[in-house]
Amino acid sequence: MTESARSISKDHLALVALGAFTLVSIFGYGKFALHPENLPSTGIALRLYSISFQFFAQLHILIAFTVLATVLVRYTGIRWTAGLAAIYVLSFVSEHVGTGYGIPFGGYSYTGLLGIRIGPRVPVLIPLSWFLMSMPGWVVARSVFPDRQAGRLGRIVLGSWGLVLWDLALDPAMSFLAPYWQWAETGPYYGMPWSNLLGWFVTGVVLMAALEATASWARYDRLPARWMAGFYALVLTLPLGMLAAAGAWLAVGTTLIAAAGTVGGIALLRRREGVPEATPSAVGAS
Repeated sequence: MTESARSISKDHLALVALGAFTLVSIFGYGKFALHPENLPSTGIALRLYSISFQFFAQLHILIAFTVLATVLVRYTGIRWTAGLAAIYVLSFVSEHVGTGYGIPFGGYSYTGLLGIRIGPRVPVLIPLSWFLMSMPGWVVARSVFPDRQAGRLGRIVLGSWGLVLWDLALDPAMSFLAPYWQWAETGPYYGMPWSNLLGWFVTGVVLMAALEATASWARYDRLPARWMAGFYALVLTLPLGMLAAAGAWLAVGTTLIAAAGTVGGIALLRRREGVPEATPSAVGAS
């Protein structure tokens, strides 16, 4: 087996591990979190249940970050850390202002379920979660708009839309089904105000522009776009699975329709521009 093939195999195993943890989390949520009566009447089971909302959400972010970081290191060395630093700082500022002043998302506040905080309001893991979807979204957008100069606007818009699409499932799952954060005013979409989607897009534009500015272009050309798309889909699967388990079909349907429309639009763009469906960077070859 060639070095390239071994690298791809390791990448796929990492996705399998993340997928396995995601499925276990969804099963546990549907079987026990929604139906505590199914819990065994043992002290261990009750103690695990009492920490499950904190434990599985925080661990999912950490496992997903480890999987993504492993692949980024393999293909770019340490160069990806500039993007991580930019995304972390900028998303923290956005969240800090948002939780304090209601801009740009609307008024909201985090509960204690996501762990320790930076300052009084923003959990340490929240800016990390922005990175988890910003980087894959931007890499996929690069495969759709590969021209370094002419494609910049397309990459920023598509990457930002990828974050909005994620929030169509994330917010109903994490604020309506489970109280990871709470809205100051009830909105029409599972308690979320529409201003939140605009806030996500605006924040996404800033984050994608930061990745454009910090990327080492030649190194990032090696990143596997198909793997990144699979990673994005797996992270999206957790809130989608929670929504399906709880019967929140409007959110499930809205997210899947938006995702299908996005995939269809990308395929149409590729066909129109003559971009091949599988390029070396898309399959992880170097």
